[in-house]
Amino acid sequence: MTESRGDWRDRLQTDRPHSARVWNYLLGGKDHYPVDSETGNLILRAFPEIAAIARQQRAFLRRSVRFLAEEAGVRQFLDIGTGLPTADNTHEVAQRIAPDSRVVYVDNDPIVLAHAEVLMRSTPEGACAYLDADVRDTDRILTRAAATLDFTRPVGLVLLGIIGQLSDDEDPARVVRDLIAALPRGSYVALSDGTDTSEPLKTAIAAYNGQSANSYHLRPAKQIESFLDGLRLLEPGLVKTGHWRPDQPATATAPEEGYAVCAVGIKE
Repeated sequence: MTESRGDWRDRLQTDRPHSARVWNYLLGGKDHYPVDSETGNLILRAFPEIAAIARQQRAFLRRSVRFLAEEAGVRQFLDIGTGLPTADNTHEVAQRIAPDSRVVYVDNDPIVLAHAEVLMRSTPEGACAYLDADVRDTDRILTRAAATLDFTRPVGLVLLGIIGQLSDDEDPARVVRDLIAALPRGSYVALSDGTDTSEPLKTAIAAYNGQSANSYHLRPAKQIESFLDGLRLLEPGLVKTGHWRPDQPATATAPEEGYAVCAVGIKE
C-alpha cells in the first residue's frame, strides 16, 4: 500500500542533489541523477571514507532489524527516512524471519516514493506500506502509520541517518520524543547518525549542505545518545556503527568506524 500527498511527480527535482540519491550513489547503486553523482564525488574527494560509512549503516540496519525480528519478537516496524530501496530493506530482513511482519516506510523524496511503488513488495502474510511524509510531521506519520501498524503492540522504530537531517533549531530531540511517546512499552528504537569527530568529514558535509536540497548536521556522540533518553540501551550501548553486535568478531578498527554511532533502545 502506498499513501502519498499530492502528485510526487510535481515535486521531483533533478537539478539539485537529494540525500537519498546521493546515498544511493555512495552505496554503489544506480538510482540517481548526474547532479547526485557529482555531489557524491565531491564528498568522496574531501572524505573518501564516506562510502564505508554508508555501507556500515546498511549493515547496522540488517543486524538491528534481524535482532528485533528474531530475538526480540517484534513484528511491526516503522522505518523513517528509509531512502531508496536497496538490498536487504527492512521488510525483507524482517519477513525472512517472520513472514507476518508489518512494515511502514516513511520518506519525503519523490523518487523514493516512485521506487517504493514498484519495489516494496510484502509477503502475503505481512504488510508493507509507504508514507510520503516529513520526519518533522510526527502527527501525520503516526496517524497514517496506524492504518498498517497496531500501536497497542510493540513496534521497532528505525531512525538511521534521518535525525541528522534536522538542525538544532528544529528540535530533533522533540521529534524523537514525540515518536517514542506514541510507542507502547516493549517497543524498540534503532538509531544511527554521524558524529562531528572528523575535520575532513565536517568539511565534506559543509560542501554538501552548500548545494543540496537537504542538509545534514553532525553532532557529538553524547548529543546523539541523548535522543534516546528514557530508553534502556541494549548492550553494547551507543557504539561505533560497525561495532553493534557485528556478525564477525571485531579485528582492527578502521578509521571510518569512529565517524558514526548507533544504538538500540527498549521502551520499558
